[in-house]
Amino acid sequence: MTFVQALLALLTSLVSNASIAVAAGQDAVPATIAIPAGDFIAGSDQAERDAAYNLDQAAYGHDRTRKWGWYDDERPRGIRHLPTFAITRTSITNRQYAAFIAATSYPAPDVSQDVWRGYGLIHPYQSTRRHAWRDRRPPPGRDDHPAVLVSHHDAVAYAAWLSGQGAGTWRLPEELEWEKAARGNHGQRFPWGNDYNARYLNSHDAGPFDTLPVGRFTDGASPFGLMDAAGQVFEWTATPGKTKTGGAGRYLVKGGSWDDKGCGICRPAARHGRPAALKHILIGFRLIRE
Repeated sequence: MTFVQALLALLTSLVSNASIAVAAGQDAVPATIAIPAGDFIAGSDQAERDAAYNLDQAAYGHDRTRKWGWYDDERPRGIRHLPTFAITRTSITNRQYAAFIAATSYPAPDVSQDVWRGYGLIHPYQSTRRHAWRDRRPPPGRDDHPAVLVSHHDAVAYAAWLSGQGAGTWRLPEELEWEKAARGNHGQRFPWGNDYNARYLNSHDAGPFDTLPVGRFTDGASPFGLMDAAGQVFEWTATPGKTKTGGAGRYLVKGGSWDDKGCGICRPAARHGRPAALKHILIGFRLIRE
C-alpha cells in the first residue's frame, strides 16, 4: 500500500467514525463494563422460585404466575464458568440507535396496528404510539430512554452495523453472559442483593408505568456496575427460547420491565421466550463487545 492509499484509508475510517458522532453525539458508541473471567452461580432453586411467586401474589392479589409455572423452567442453580467479556452498561438507547437509522435505510422503530393486534398482547395499540419514531427520529424527550419496538432481527442488524464502525465487534449476549453481568458471582436473587426493593428499579410497583432514561437507579446496580438489569425493559439475548412457551424462532428475554409488579420476573435467573420478529414496547437490548 502506498502512502497516499494509506492516507485515504485513514481518512475514510475517520469520516466513518465521525458520522456516528454527527448522527447521535458522542454517546453513539455504547459504554461497556468488563466482566472478569471465572466461576459464578447461575439459575435458581425452589426456595428462590417460591419467593418470586410470593412477591407476585402479594403485588397482584392472585397466584396466576404460580399456577402458570412462570419460573418452573429456570436453569437449576449451580456453578458455571465464563471467560472475560465486555457488556454495555445500559440497554441501547434511542440516541445510540438513531446513529444506525441515520446512517442506513433500515426501518425506524414502529409497528402497524394490524401487526400489533396480531401479537395478541394485552396492551392497546395506542400505548405503542409514545414509543414509535416519527420521521426516523426518536420520540421527543426520549433520546436517553431504551430503544424499544425493536425485534431480535433489528437488534442483530444494529450490532452488525456497529461492528462495521471501527469500534470493535458487537453481538447480543448469551443468556449466561447476561445473567452473570446482572447478578454477580454469588447468585444473589436481584442485581443489588436478595431482598426486593421497588426503589431500586423501574417497575410498576413504584415507577411511572413507562420507560425512563437509562442508568437512573444507581442503588440497583449489579456488583459489576450493570445498570437497569431489573425492570425498565426486557432485553433480547442470543439464546434460543427453551421455555414451555418456546419453540422455533424464539429467543430468551431477561430482566423484567416497567410493566411488571412484584417483581418475580425481574430476577436475573428468570427467563421468558419471545418470537424473534416481535416488536414490543417492553423489550429492548444490550450488547457484548468483543
